[in-house]
Amino acid sequence: MSAAGPPIRPSPAARPAPLWKRMRRELRVRALLLLLPLLSRLPGGLALAIGSAAGWLAWVFAARHRRAALEHLAAAFPDRGRSWRAGVARSSFVNLGRSALELLSARLDLTRAVQWDPGALETLTAAHAEGRGVVAFSCHLDNWELLARRVAAAGLPLATVAREAQDPRLTALLERSRGTTGIVSLWRNQPGAARAFVRHLREGFIVAALIDQDTDVAGHFVPFFGQEAFTPRAPADLAVRLKTAAVFARIRRVAPGVHRIRISRLPVSATADEEADSRALTAAATAAIEAEVREHPEQWVWMHQRWRTQPDPIR
Repeated sequence: MSAAGPPIRPSPAARPAPLWKRMRRELRVRALLLLLPLLSRLPGGLALAIGSAAGWLAWVFAARHRRAALEHLAAAFPDRGRSWRAGVARSSFVNLGRSALELLSARLDLTRAVQWDPGALETLTAAHAEGRGVVAFSCHLDNWELLARRVAAAGLPLATVAREAQDPRLTALLERSRGTTGIVSLWRNQPGAARAFVRHLREGFIVAALIDQDTDVAGHFVPFFGQEAFTPRAPADLAVRLKTAAVFARIRRVAPGVHRIRISRLPVSATADEEADSRALTAAATAAIEAEVREHPEQWVWMHQRWRTQPDPIR
Protein backbone atom coordinates (compact mmCIF):
# COMPACT_ATOMS: atom_id res chain seq x y z
CA MET A 1 0.00 0.00 0.00
CA SER A 2 1.27 3.44 -0.76
CA ALA A 3 0.57 6.94 0.35
CA ALA A 4 0.35 10.00 -1.81
CA GLY A 5 3.48 11.69 -2.99
CA PRO A 6 6.89 10.73 -4.32
CA PRO A 7 9.33 9.13 -4.14
CA ILE A 8 8.12 5.73 -5.27
CA ARG A 9 10.58 2.98 -6.02
CA PRO A 10 10.24 2.19 -9.74
CA SER A 11 8.97 -1.28 -10.53
CA PRO A 12 10.79 -3.33 -13.15
CA ALA A 13 8.85 -4.18 -16.27
CA ALA A 14 6.60 -7.14 -15.59
CA ARG A 15 7.99 -10.25 -17.22
CA PRO A 16 6.92 -13.83 -16.72
CA ALA A 17 9.39 -15.90 -14.72
CA PRO A 18 11.37 -18.52 -16.64
CA LEU A 19 9.56 -21.82 -17.03
CA TRP A 20 11.91 -23.66 -14.70
CA LYS A 21 11.29 -21.11 -11.93
CA ARG A 22 7.53 -21.36 -12.37
CA MET A 23 7.72 -25.14 -12.23
CA ARG A 24 9.89 -25.06 -9.11
CA ARG A 25 7.49 -22.61 -7.44
CA GLU A 26 4.50 -24.76 -8.35
CA LEU A 27 6.17 -27.86 -6.92
CA ARG A 28 6.93 -26.01 -3.66
CA VAL A 29 3.36 -24.78 -3.28
CA ARG A 30 1.87 -28.20 -4.03
CA ALA A 31 4.25 -29.89 -1.60
CA LEU A 32 3.33 -27.42 1.14
CA LEU A 33 -0.40 -27.85 0.58
CA LEU A 34 0.01 -31.63 0.55
CA LEU A 35 2.11 -31.72 3.72
CA LEU A 36 0.16 -29.09 5.63
CA PRO A 37 -2.26 -31.49 7.38
CA LEU A 38 0.68 -33.57 8.62
CA LEU A 39 2.88 -30.63 9.63
CA SER A 40 0.07 -28.96 11.56
CA ARG A 41 -0.25 -32.01 13.82
CA LEU A 42 3.40 -32.30 14.79
CA PRO A 43 4.26 -32.01 18.49
CA GLY A 44 5.78 -28.64 19.30
CA GLY A 45 9.32 -29.87 19.94
CA LEU A 46 9.41 -31.92 16.76
CA ALA A 47 8.00 -29.05 14.70
CA LEU A 48 10.74 -26.73 16.00
CA ALA A 49 13.41 -29.33 15.25
CA ILE A 50 12.17 -29.85 11.69
CA GLY A 51 11.91 -26.09 11.18
CA SER A 52 15.46 -25.59 12.44
CA ALA A 53 16.72 -28.30 10.08
CA ALA A 54 14.86 -26.71 7.16
CA GLY A 55 16.44 -23.34 7.96
CA TRP A 56 19.89 -24.90 8.17
CA LEU A 57 19.38 -26.61 4.80
CA ALA A 58 18.29 -23.30 3.29
CA TRP A 59 21.50 -21.74 4.61
CA VAL A 60 23.54 -24.47 2.95
CA PHE A 61 21.77 -24.65 -0.40
CA ALA A 62 20.29 -21.17 -0.99
CA ALA A 63 23.59 -19.67 -2.07
CA ARG A 64 22.20 -16.40 -3.40
CA HIS A 65 20.33 -15.63 -0.18
CA ARG A 66 23.32 -16.72 1.90
CA ARG A 67 25.61 -14.32 0.04
CA ALA A 68 23.09 -11.49 0.39
CA ALA A 69 22.81 -12.04 4.15
CA LEU A 70 26.58 -11.99 4.58
CA GLU A 71 26.93 -8.85 2.45
CA HIS A 72 24.27 -7.01 4.44
CA LEU A 73 25.76 -8.04 7.77
CA ALA A 74 29.16 -6.80 6.60
CA ALA A 75 27.59 -3.43 5.75
CA ALA A 76 25.71 -3.20 9.05
CA PHE A 77 28.47 -4.56 11.30
CA PRO A 78 31.79 -3.74 9.59
CA ASP A 79 33.63 -4.03 12.90
CA ARG A 80 32.60 -7.65 13.50
CA GLY A 81 34.53 -10.62 12.14
CA ARG A 82 33.49 -12.94 9.33
CA SER A 83 32.87 -15.88 11.66
CA TRP A 84 30.53 -13.79 13.82
CA ARG A 85 28.61 -12.56 10.78
CA ALA A 86 28.36 -16.10 9.39
CA GLY A 87 27.01 -17.35 12.71
CA VAL A 88 24.40 -14.59 12.84
CA ALA A 89 23.33 -15.18 9.24
CA ARG A 90 23.04 -18.93 9.75
CA SER A 91 20.98 -18.39 12.92
CA SER A 92 18.71 -16.04 10.98
CA PHE A 93 17.93 -18.81 8.48
CA VAL A 94 17.34 -21.29 11.29
CA ASN A 95 15.00 -18.89 13.08
CA LEU A 96 12.94 -18.42 9.91
CA GLY A 97 12.57 -22.19 9.60
CA ARG A 98 11.45 -22.49 13.21
CA SER A 99 8.99 -19.65 12.76
CA ALA A 100 7.41 -21.23 9.69
CA LEU A 101 6.76 -24.53 11.48
CA GLU A 102 5.42 -22.73 14.54
CA LEU A 103 2.83 -20.99 12.38
CA LEU A 104 1.73 -24.29 10.86
CA SER A 105 1.32 -26.00 14.22
CA ALA A 106 -2.28 -26.53 15.31
CA ARG A 107 -0.97 -27.50 18.76
CA LEU A 108 0.60 -24.14 19.52
CA ASP A 109 -0.46 -22.77 22.92
CA LEU A 110 -0.32 -19.07 22.05
CA THR A 111 -0.65 -17.86 25.64
CA ARG A 112 2.30 -19.94 26.78
CA ALA A 113 4.43 -19.44 23.69
CA VAL A 114 4.02 -15.66 23.36
CA GLN A 115 4.30 -13.56 26.51
CA TRP A 116 4.16 -9.83 27.17
CA ASP A 117 7.00 -7.82 28.62
CA PRO A 118 5.93 -5.97 31.77
CA GLY A 119 3.87 -2.97 30.75
CA ALA A 120 3.70 -3.91 27.05
CA LEU A 121 0.02 -4.83 26.90
CA GLU A 122 -0.84 -1.85 29.10
CA THR A 123 0.97 0.51 26.72
CA LEU A 124 -0.90 -0.85 23.72
CA THR A 125 -4.25 -0.84 25.52
CA ALA A 126 -3.76 2.77 26.65
CA ALA A 127 -2.95 3.87 23.09
CA HIS A 128 -6.05 2.11 21.80
CA ALA A 129 -8.20 3.65 24.54
CA GLU A 130 -7.45 7.12 23.20
CA GLY A 131 -10.08 6.31 20.58
CA ARG A 132 -8.44 7.55 17.38
CA GLY A 133 -7.06 4.25 16.16
CA VAL A 134 -3.45 3.11 16.47
CA VAL A 135 -0.79 2.77 13.80
CA ALA A 136 1.53 -0.03 14.90
CA PHE A 137 4.95 -0.01 13.25
CA SER A 138 6.68 -3.37 13.25
CA CYS A 139 9.45 -5.32 11.53
CA HIS A 140 10.50 -8.74 10.30
CA LEU A 141 12.08 -9.75 13.59
CA ASP A 142 11.63 -13.26 15.00
CA ASN A 143 8.09 -14.60 14.38
CA TRP A 144 6.17 -11.43 13.53
CA GLU A 145 3.02 -13.38 12.65
CA LEU A 146 2.79 -14.66 16.22
CA LEU A 147 3.04 -11.06 17.43
CA ALA A 148 -0.11 -10.18 15.48
CA ARG A 149 -1.96 -13.24 16.70
CA ARG A 150 -1.13 -12.53 20.34
CA VAL A 151 -2.40 -8.95 20.02
CA ALA A 152 -5.66 -10.20 18.52
CA ALA A 153 -5.93 -12.86 21.24
CA ALA A 154 -5.82 -10.07 23.82
CA GLY A 155 -9.15 -8.85 22.45
CA LEU A 156 -7.83 -5.83 20.58
CA PRO A 157 -9.21 -5.15 17.06
CA LEU A 158 -6.30 -5.67 14.67
CA ALA A 159 -5.78 -5.29 10.94
CA THR A 160 -2.47 -6.01 9.24
CA VAL A 161 -1.16 -4.48 6.03
CA ALA A 162 0.86 -6.93 3.95
CA ARG A 163 1.93 -7.78 0.43
CA GLU A 164 0.26 -10.74 -1.22
CA ALA A 165 2.26 -13.94 -1.62
CA GLN A 166 3.54 -14.81 -5.09
CA ASP A 167 0.96 -17.58 -5.31
CA PRO A 168 -2.70 -16.71 -4.66
CA ARG A 169 -3.21 -20.06 -2.93
CA LEU A 170 -0.67 -19.06 -0.28
CA THR A 171 -2.29 -15.64 0.10
CA ALA A 172 -5.65 -17.32 0.69
CA LEU A 173 -4.07 -19.75 3.15
CA LEU A 174 -2.50 -16.92 5.12
CA GLU A 175 -5.71 -14.89 5.12
CA ARG A 176 -7.71 -17.84 6.45
CA SER A 177 -5.10 -18.53 9.11
CA ARG A 178 -5.12 -14.92 10.27
CA GLY A 179 -8.88 -14.72 10.09
CA THR A 180 -9.34 -17.63 12.50
CA THR A 181 -7.55 -15.54 15.15
CA GLY A 182 -9.60 -12.41 14.47
CA ILE A 183 -7.06 -10.54 12.33
CA VAL A 184 -8.28 -8.54 9.33
CA SER A 185 -5.90 -8.77 6.36
CA LEU A 186 -5.42 -5.67 4.21
CA TRP A 187 -3.56 -6.65 1.05
CA ARG A 188 -1.39 -3.80 -0.14
CA ASN A 189 -1.85 -4.19 -3.88
CA GLN A 190 -5.58 -4.78 -3.89
CA PRO A 191 -7.90 -1.95 -5.03
CA GLY A 192 -9.10 0.15 -2.13
CA ALA A 193 -6.28 -0.86 0.22
CA ALA A 194 -5.51 2.73 1.21
CA ARG A 195 -9.18 3.47 1.90
CA ALA A 196 -9.44 0.29 3.98
CA PHE A 197 -6.41 1.41 6.04
CA VAL A 198 -8.08 4.73 6.77
CA ARG A 199 -11.49 3.18 7.45
CA HIS A 200 -10.12 0.72 10.00
CA LEU A 201 -8.23 3.45 11.82
CA ARG A 202 -11.37 5.56 12.01
CA GLU A 203 -13.25 2.55 13.35
CA GLY A 204 -10.73 2.31 16.19
CA PHE A 205 -8.60 -0.56 14.94
CA ILE A 206 -4.93 -1.11 15.55
CA VAL A 207 -3.50 -1.23 12.02
CA ALA A 208 -0.05 -2.85 11.88
CA ALA A 209 2.52 -2.51 9.10
CA LEU A 210 6.02 -3.89 8.65
CA ILE A 211 8.23 -1.05 7.42
CA ASP A 212 11.71 -2.60 7.37
CA GLN A 213 11.80 -3.68 3.72
CA ASP A 214 12.47 -1.87 0.45
CA THR A 215 9.28 -2.40 -1.55
CA ASP A 216 7.49 -0.82 -4.50
CA VAL A 217 5.56 1.80 -2.53
CA ALA A 218 5.91 5.49 -1.75
CA GLY A 219 8.63 6.02 0.81
CA HIS A 220 11.10 8.17 2.68
CA PHE A 221 14.85 7.75 2.73
CA VAL A 222 15.84 7.49 6.39
CA PRO A 223 18.99 6.22 8.13
CA PHE A 224 19.29 2.52 8.88
CA PHE A 225 22.64 1.15 10.07
CA GLY A 226 24.37 4.28 8.80
CA GLN A 227 22.95 4.12 5.26
CA GLU A 228 19.95 5.76 3.67
CA ALA A 229 17.21 3.13 3.40
CA PHE A 230 14.05 3.50 1.32
CA THR A 231 11.23 2.99 3.82
CA PRO A 232 7.43 2.81 3.36
CA ARG A 233 5.84 6.10 4.38
CA ALA A 234 2.10 5.30 4.32
CA PRO A 235 1.82 4.33 8.01
CA ALA A 236 3.47 7.57 9.11
CA ASP A 237 1.48 9.62 6.60
CA LEU A 238 -1.78 8.33 8.00
CA ALA A 239 -0.76 8.60 11.65
CA VAL A 240 0.14 12.27 11.06
CA ARG A 241 -2.90 13.06 8.93
CA LEU A 242 -5.45 11.31 11.17
CA LYS A 243 -3.70 12.20 14.44
CA THR A 244 -3.69 8.61 15.65
CA ALA A 245 -1.52 7.09 18.34
CA ALA A 246 1.62 5.35 17.09
CA VAL A 247 3.49 2.45 18.67
CA PHE A 248 6.45 0.25 17.86
CA ALA A 249 5.57 -3.42 18.37
CA ARG A 250 8.16 -6.17 18.16
CA ILE A 251 8.70 -9.73 19.23
CA ARG A 252 11.84 -11.69 20.00
CA ARG A 253 12.56 -15.33 20.73
CA VAL A 254 13.84 -15.93 24.27
CA ALA A 255 13.83 -19.76 24.11
CA PRO A 256 13.26 -22.30 21.31
CA GLY A 257 9.47 -22.16 21.68
CA VAL A 258 8.99 -19.01 23.73
CA HIS A 259 8.69 -15.37 22.59
CA ARG A 260 8.22 -12.04 24.30
CA ILE A 261 6.52 -8.87 23.03
CA ARG A 262 7.66 -5.31 23.57
CA ILE A 263 5.50 -2.26 22.90
CA SER A 264 6.63 1.37 23.06
CA ARG A 265 5.04 4.66 22.06
CA LEU A 266 6.37 6.65 19.12
CA PRO A 267 6.15 10.46 18.92
CA VAL A 268 3.70 11.86 16.35
CA SER A 269 4.41 15.51 15.56
CA ALA A 270 1.58 17.88 14.65
CA THR A 271 3.20 20.82 12.89
CA ALA A 272 2.09 22.65 9.76
CA ASP A 273 4.54 20.55 7.72
CA GLU A 274 2.98 17.09 7.37
CA GLU A 275 5.76 15.96 5.02
CA ALA A 276 8.40 16.67 7.66
CA ASP A 277 6.24 15.11 10.38
CA SER A 278 5.80 11.93 8.33
CA ARG A 279 9.53 11.70 7.65
CA ALA A 280 10.33 12.25 11.35
CA LEU A 281 7.96 9.50 12.44
CA THR A 282 9.30 7.10 9.81
CA ALA A 283 12.85 7.87 10.94
CA ALA A 284 11.96 7.38 14.61
CA ALA A 285 10.33 4.02 13.90
CA THR A 286 13.30 2.94 11.77
CA ALA A 287 15.77 3.96 14.48
CA ALA A 288 13.78 1.89 16.97
CA ILE A 289 13.88 -1.07 14.58
CA GLU A 290 17.65 -0.71 14.19
CA ALA A 291 18.13 -0.72 17.96
CA GLU A 292 16.09 -3.91 18.25
CA VAL A 293 17.94 -5.60 15.39
CA ARG A 294 21.27 -4.67 16.98
CA GLU A 295 20.11 -6.37 20.16
CA HIS A 296 18.89 -9.52 18.36
CA PRO A 297 20.63 -9.63 14.95
CA GLU A 298 20.21 -13.39 14.62
CA GLN A 299 16.42 -12.95 14.46
CA TRP A 300 16.20 -10.46 11.56
CA VAL A 301 15.89 -11.18 7.81
CA TRP A 302 19.38 -10.30 6.56
CA MET A 303 18.76 -11.94 3.18
CA HIS A 304 16.42 -9.09 2.18
CA GLN A 305 17.89 -6.38 -0.11
CA ARG A 306 17.27 -3.57 2.38
CA TRP A 307 19.43 -0.94 0.66
CA ARG A 308 18.74 -1.76 -3.00
CA THR A 309 17.18 1.66 -3.71
CA GLN A 310 19.52 4.60 -3.31
CA PRO A 311 18.81 8.34 -3.34
CA ASP A 312 19.51 10.18 -6.57
CA PRO A 313 22.95 11.79 -6.41
CA ILE A 314 22.98 15.50 -5.76
CA ARG A 315 24.28 17.35 -8.81
